[in-house]
Amino acid sequence: MIIINNVTKRFGDIVALDGLSFNISSGTVFGLIGSNGSGKSTLLRTISGVFEPDGGSVDIDGEATYENPEVKAKCFFVPDFPYFYNNSTIENTAIIYRQIYPNWDEEYYKFLCSTFPVDRKKSVINMSKGMQRQAALILALSTKPKYLLLDEIFDGLDPVVRQLVKKIIITNVTDNNMTVVIASHNLRELEDICDHVGLLHKGGVVMERELDDMKLGIHKVQIAFTDEVAENIFEGFEVVKLSRRGNLFNVTIKGDFNEIMPRLEALEPAFMEALPLTLEEVFINEMEGAGYDINNIL
Repeated sequence: MIIINNVTKRFGDIVALDGLSFNISSGTVFGLIGSNGSGKSTLLRTISGVFEPDGGSVDIDGEATYENPEVKAKCFFVPDFPYFYNNSTIENTAIIYRQIYPNWDEEYYKFLCSTFPVDRKKSVINMSKGMQRQAALILALSTKPKYLLLDEIFDGLDPVVRQLVKKIIITNVTDNNMTVVIASHNLRELEDICDHVGLLHKGGVVMERELDDMKLGIHKVQIAFTDEVAENIFEGFEVVKLSRRGNLFNVTIKGDFNEIMPRLEALEPAFMEALPLTLEEVFINEMEGAGYDINNIL
Protein backbone atom coordinates (compact mmCIF):
# COMPACT_ATOMS: atom_id res chain seq x y z
CA MET A 1 0.00 0.00 0.00
CA ILE A 2 1.08 3.56 -0.72
CA ILE A 3 0.27 5.99 2.10
CA ILE A 4 0.49 9.69 1.24
CA ASN A 5 0.25 11.66 4.48
CA ASN A 6 -0.02 15.46 4.45
CA VAL A 7 2.65 15.75 1.75
CA THR A 8 3.95 19.17 0.79
CA LYS A 9 6.52 19.90 -1.92
CA ARG A 10 7.82 23.35 -2.83
CA PHE A 11 10.03 24.68 -5.61
CA GLY A 12 11.03 28.13 -4.45
CA ASP A 13 7.83 30.13 -4.07
CA ILE A 14 5.76 27.53 -5.94
CA VAL A 15 3.81 25.06 -3.83
CA ALA A 16 3.52 22.01 -6.10
CA LEU A 17 1.91 19.75 -3.49
CA ASP A 18 -0.08 21.27 -0.64
CA GLY A 19 -0.89 18.88 2.19
CA LEU A 20 -1.92 15.87 0.07
CA SER A 21 -3.32 12.88 1.96
CA PHE A 22 -4.79 9.67 0.58
CA ASN A 23 -3.97 5.97 0.24
CA ILE A 24 -3.48 3.76 -2.82
CA SER A 25 -4.41 0.14 -2.17
CA SER A 26 -2.24 -2.72 -3.39
CA GLY A 27 -3.26 -4.52 -6.55
CA THR A 28 -5.23 -1.62 -8.01
CA VAL A 29 -4.91 0.74 -10.97
CA PHE A 30 -5.07 4.30 -9.65
CA GLY A 31 -5.59 7.20 -12.06
CA LEU A 32 -4.23 10.67 -11.29
CA ILE A 33 -6.12 13.37 -13.15
CA GLY A 34 -6.18 17.13 -12.79
CA SER A 35 -5.59 20.52 -14.29
CA ASN A 36 -2.25 21.49 -15.86
CA GLY A 37 0.23 22.18 -13.10
CA SER A 38 -1.91 20.44 -10.48
CA GLY A 39 1.04 18.42 -9.14
CA LYS A 40 0.50 15.02 -10.78
CA SER A 41 4.06 14.58 -12.05
CA THR A 42 5.53 15.97 -8.83
CA LEU A 43 3.48 13.49 -6.83
CA LEU A 44 4.72 10.55 -8.93
CA ARG A 45 8.32 11.67 -8.44
CA THR A 46 7.73 12.01 -4.70
CA ILE A 47 6.13 8.56 -4.45
CA SER A 48 9.04 7.00 -6.36
CA GLY A 49 11.61 8.70 -4.13
CA VAL A 50 13.06 11.04 -6.74
CA PHE A 51 11.88 14.03 -4.66
CA GLU A 52 11.98 14.32 -0.89
CA PRO A 53 8.81 15.84 0.60
CA ASP A 54 9.26 19.20 2.30
CA GLY A 55 6.54 18.16 4.71
CA GLY A 56 4.57 15.02 5.47
CA SER A 57 5.54 11.56 4.31
CA VAL A 58 5.16 8.95 1.56
CA ASP A 59 5.37 5.33 2.71
CA ILE A 60 5.34 2.20 0.56
CA ASP A 61 4.63 -0.99 2.50
CA GLY A 62 5.32 0.90 5.71
CA GLU A 63 8.67 2.40 4.69
CA ALA A 64 9.69 5.83 3.41
CA THR A 65 10.75 5.83 -0.25
CA TYR A 66 13.30 8.64 -0.31
CA GLU A 67 16.90 7.33 -0.16
CA ASN A 68 15.63 3.81 0.49
CA PRO A 69 17.15 1.43 -2.10
CA GLU A 70 15.13 -1.58 -0.92
CA VAL A 71 11.82 0.19 -1.43
CA LYS A 72 12.97 1.72 -4.72
CA ALA A 73 13.81 -1.77 -5.99
CA LYS A 74 10.08 -2.56 -5.76
CA CYS A 75 9.15 0.48 -7.85
CA PHE A 76 9.61 1.67 -11.39
CA PHE A 77 8.78 5.19 -12.53
CA VAL A 78 8.36 5.97 -16.23
CA PRO A 79 8.35 9.79 -16.61
CA ASP A 80 6.57 11.81 -19.26
CA PHE A 81 9.87 12.13 -21.11
CA PRO A 82 11.80 8.86 -20.54
CA TYR A 83 15.53 9.51 -20.22
CA PHE A 84 18.08 7.53 -22.22
CA TYR A 85 21.76 8.17 -22.96
CA ASN A 86 22.77 8.98 -26.53
CA ASN A 87 23.99 5.44 -27.17
CA SER A 88 21.24 3.70 -25.21
CA THR A 89 19.42 0.76 -26.73
CA ILE A 90 16.89 -1.48 -25.06
CA GLU A 91 19.50 -4.24 -25.13
CA ASN A 92 22.36 -2.42 -23.45
CA THR A 93 20.03 -0.75 -20.91
CA ALA A 94 18.72 -4.20 -20.00
CA ILE A 95 22.29 -5.24 -19.10
CA ILE A 96 22.35 -2.50 -16.44
CA TYR A 97 18.85 -3.25 -15.15
CA ARG A 98 19.68 -6.93 -14.69
CA GLN A 99 22.25 -5.86 -12.09
CA ILE A 100 20.08 -3.26 -10.36
CA TYR A 101 16.65 -4.85 -10.08
CA PRO A 102 16.50 -8.11 -8.09
CA ASN A 103 13.23 -9.27 -9.68
CA TRP A 104 14.37 -8.86 -13.29
CA ASP A 105 12.58 -11.49 -15.41
CA GLU A 106 14.60 -12.49 -18.47
CA GLU A 107 11.86 -14.59 -20.02
CA TYR A 108 9.33 -11.82 -19.63
CA TYR A 109 11.82 -9.36 -21.14
CA LYS A 110 12.14 -11.56 -24.23
CA PHE A 111 8.36 -11.90 -24.42
CA LEU A 112 7.86 -8.12 -24.29
CA CYS A 113 10.57 -7.52 -26.91
CA SER A 114 8.78 -9.91 -29.25
CA THR A 115 5.36 -8.41 -28.45
CA PHE A 116 6.09 -4.70 -28.91
CA PRO A 117 7.10 -3.62 -32.45
CA VAL A 118 10.40 -2.06 -31.30
CA ASP A 119 13.97 -2.85 -32.37
CA ARG A 120 15.83 -3.53 -29.11
CA LYS A 121 19.24 -2.89 -30.77
CA LYS A 122 18.32 0.53 -32.18
CA SER A 123 19.33 3.78 -30.46
CA VAL A 124 16.32 4.82 -28.38
CA ILE A 125 16.82 8.58 -28.80
CA ASN A 126 16.46 8.13 -32.57
CA MET A 127 13.05 6.51 -32.12
CA SER A 128 9.70 8.29 -32.32
CA LYS A 129 8.00 9.48 -29.14
CA GLY A 130 5.69 6.48 -29.12
CA MET A 131 8.53 4.03 -29.71
CA GLN A 132 10.54 5.57 -26.85
CA ARG A 133 7.60 4.99 -24.53
CA GLN A 134 7.35 1.39 -25.65
CA ALA A 135 11.09 0.93 -25.00
CA ALA A 136 10.67 2.39 -21.51
CA LEU A 137 7.70 0.10 -20.82
CA ILE A 138 9.54 -3.02 -21.94
CA LEU A 139 12.36 -2.26 -19.51
CA ALA A 140 10.03 -1.19 -16.69
CA LEU A 141 7.81 -4.27 -16.86
CA SER A 142 10.80 -6.61 -17.14
CA THR A 143 11.94 -5.52 -13.67
CA LYS A 144 8.67 -7.01 -12.35
CA PRO A 145 7.92 -4.02 -10.13
CA LYS A 146 5.44 -4.29 -7.30
CA TYR A 147 4.61 -0.61 -7.92
CA LEU A 148 4.56 0.82 -11.44
CA LEU A 149 4.29 4.61 -11.77
CA LEU A 150 3.46 5.98 -15.22
CA ASP A 151 3.31 9.61 -16.37
CA GLU A 152 1.32 10.24 -19.59
CA ILE A 153 2.17 6.76 -20.81
CA PHE A 154 -0.47 6.75 -23.57
CA ASP A 155 0.85 9.93 -25.19
CA GLY A 156 2.24 9.14 -28.66
CA LEU A 157 1.03 5.54 -28.78
CA ASP A 158 -1.11 4.43 -31.72
CA PRO A 159 -4.54 2.83 -30.97
CA VAL A 160 -3.30 -0.75 -31.34
CA VAL A 161 -0.36 -0.27 -28.97
CA ARG A 162 -2.58 1.60 -26.47
CA GLN A 163 -4.84 -1.45 -26.27
CA LEU A 164 -1.78 -3.69 -25.91
CA VAL A 165 -0.43 -1.57 -23.04
CA LYS A 166 -3.78 -1.66 -21.22
CA LYS A 167 -4.02 -5.43 -21.64
CA ILE A 168 -0.50 -5.97 -20.28
CA ILE A 169 -1.16 -3.66 -17.31
CA ILE A 170 -4.39 -5.45 -16.41
CA THR A 171 -2.69 -8.84 -16.73
CA ASN A 172 0.09 -7.82 -14.34
CA VAL A 173 -2.37 -6.40 -11.82
CA THR A 174 -4.50 -9.56 -11.96
CA ASP A 175 -1.70 -12.15 -12.01
CA ASN A 176 1.00 -10.44 -9.95
CA ASN A 177 -0.99 -8.07 -7.70
CA MET A 178 1.00 -5.16 -9.16
CA THR A 179 -0.10 -1.67 -8.14
CA VAL A 180 -0.19 0.84 -11.00
CA VAL A 181 -0.48 4.63 -10.68
CA ILE A 182 -1.09 6.47 -13.97
CA ALA A 183 -1.11 10.24 -14.39
CA SER A 184 -2.77 11.22 -17.64
CA HIS A 185 -4.89 13.80 -19.42
CA ASN A 186 -6.28 11.02 -21.61
CA LEU A 187 -9.34 10.35 -19.48
CA ARG A 188 -10.86 7.97 -22.00
CA GLU A 189 -7.93 5.59 -21.63
CA LEU A 190 -7.96 5.79 -17.83
CA GLU A 191 -11.66 5.02 -17.74
CA ASP A 192 -10.97 1.62 -19.32
CA ILE A 193 -8.55 0.35 -16.67
CA CYS A 194 -8.71 2.38 -13.44
CA ASP A 195 -10.31 1.18 -10.20
CA HIS A 196 -9.80 4.42 -8.34
CA VAL A 197 -9.23 8.01 -9.41
CA GLY A 198 -7.71 10.98 -7.61
CA LEU A 199 -8.49 14.48 -8.87
CA LEU A 200 -5.82 17.10 -8.13
CA HIS A 201 -6.01 20.87 -8.48
CA LYS A 202 -3.44 23.46 -7.38
CA GLY A 203 -1.49 20.86 -5.43
CA GLY A 204 -4.47 19.62 -3.44
CA VAL A 205 -6.97 16.78 -3.67
CA VAL A 206 -10.39 17.75 -5.00
CA MET A 207 -11.63 14.20 -4.54
CA GLU A 208 -10.39 10.61 -4.38
CA ARG A 209 -12.67 7.59 -4.67
CA GLU A 210 -13.61 4.54 -6.69
CA LEU A 211 -14.37 5.33 -10.31
CA ASP A 212 -17.93 4.00 -10.15
CA ASP A 213 -18.65 5.96 -6.96
CA MET A 214 -17.59 9.20 -8.66
CA LYS A 215 -20.53 8.91 -11.00
CA LEU A 216 -23.21 8.13 -8.43
CA GLY A 217 -24.15 11.68 -7.48
CA ILE A 218 -24.39 13.14 -10.99
CA HIS A 219 -26.60 11.93 -13.83
CA LYS A 220 -27.05 12.70 -17.50
CA VAL A 221 -30.55 12.35 -18.94
CA GLN A 222 -31.94 12.79 -22.43
CA ILE A 223 -35.58 13.86 -22.29
CA ALA A 224 -38.09 14.91 -24.98
CA PHE A 225 -41.55 16.45 -24.88
CA THR A 226 -44.37 16.37 -27.42
CA ASP A 227 -45.59 19.89 -26.73
CA GLU A 228 -43.67 23.14 -26.37
CA VAL A 229 -42.27 23.54 -22.85
CA ALA A 230 -40.86 26.48 -20.92
CA GLU A 231 -37.14 27.15 -20.55
CA ASN A 232 -37.41 26.82 -16.76
CA ILE A 233 -39.01 23.37 -16.84
CA PHE A 234 -36.13 21.97 -14.78
CA GLU A 235 -36.44 24.61 -12.07
CA GLY A 236 -35.99 22.99 -8.67
CA PHE A 237 -33.41 20.49 -9.95
CA GLU A 238 -29.68 20.98 -9.33
CA VAL A 239 -28.81 21.33 -13.01
CA VAL A 240 -25.12 21.20 -13.87
CA LYS A 241 -25.45 21.40 -17.64
CA LEU A 242 -28.37 21.84 -20.02
CA SER A 243 -28.60 21.83 -23.79
CA ARG A 244 -31.74 22.02 -25.93
CA ARG A 245 -32.68 21.29 -29.50
CA GLY A 246 -36.35 22.01 -29.99
CA ASN A 247 -38.17 19.93 -27.39
CA LEU A 248 -35.23 17.53 -26.92
CA PHE A 249 -33.12 18.23 -23.83
CA ASN A 250 -29.80 16.83 -22.61
CA VAL A 251 -29.58 17.64 -18.94
CA THR A 252 -26.96 16.79 -16.32
CA ILE A 253 -28.33 16.85 -12.79
CA LYS A 254 -26.81 16.37 -9.35
CA GLY A 255 -28.62 14.34 -6.71
CA ASP A 256 -29.94 10.91 -5.85
CA PHE A 257 -30.88 8.93 -8.97
CA ASN A 258 -33.90 7.30 -7.33
CA GLU A 259 -35.27 10.72 -6.39
CA ILE A 260 -34.48 12.52 -9.65
CA MET A 261 -36.03 10.04 -12.09
CA PRO A 262 -39.57 10.03 -10.58
CA ARG A 263 -39.51 13.84 -10.53
CA LEU A 264 -38.56 13.91 -14.19
CA GLU A 265 -41.28 11.36 -14.97
CA ALA A 266 -43.77 13.71 -13.35
CA LEU A 267 -43.01 16.25 -16.08
CA GLU A 268 -44.76 13.80 -18.45
CA PRO A 269 -42.09 13.53 -21.15
CA ALA A 270 -42.72 11.65 -24.39
CA PHE A 271 -39.30 10.03 -24.04
CA MET A 272 -36.67 9.82 -21.30
CA GLU A 273 -33.39 7.91 -21.04
CA ALA A 274 -30.51 7.97 -18.55
CA LEU A 275 -27.16 8.10 -20.36
CA PRO A 276 -23.79 6.86 -19.08
CA LEU A 277 -21.56 9.58 -17.69
CA THR A 278 -17.94 9.71 -18.87
CA LEU A 279 -14.92 10.38 -16.67
CA GLU A 280 -14.29 13.53 -18.69
CA GLU A 281 -17.76 14.84 -17.81
CA VAL A 282 -17.17 14.09 -14.12
CA PHE A 283 -13.79 15.83 -14.34
CA ILE A 284 -15.26 18.97 -15.92
CA ASN A 285 -18.07 19.10 -13.38
CA GLU A 286 -15.79 18.71 -10.36
CA MET A 287 -13.24 21.18 -11.70
CA GLU A 288 -15.97 23.76 -12.29
CA GLY A 289 -16.92 23.24 -8.64
CA ALA A 290 -13.29 23.99 -7.74
CA GLY A 291 -13.45 27.23 -9.76
CA TYR A 292 -11.57 25.93 -12.80
CA ASP A 293 -13.91 26.30 -15.76
CA ILE A 294 -13.94 27.77 -19.26
CA ASN A 295 -15.84 30.88 -18.19
CA ASN A 296 -13.14 31.79 -15.67
CA ILE A 297 -10.31 31.07 -18.12
CA LEU A 298 -11.56 33.09 -21.13
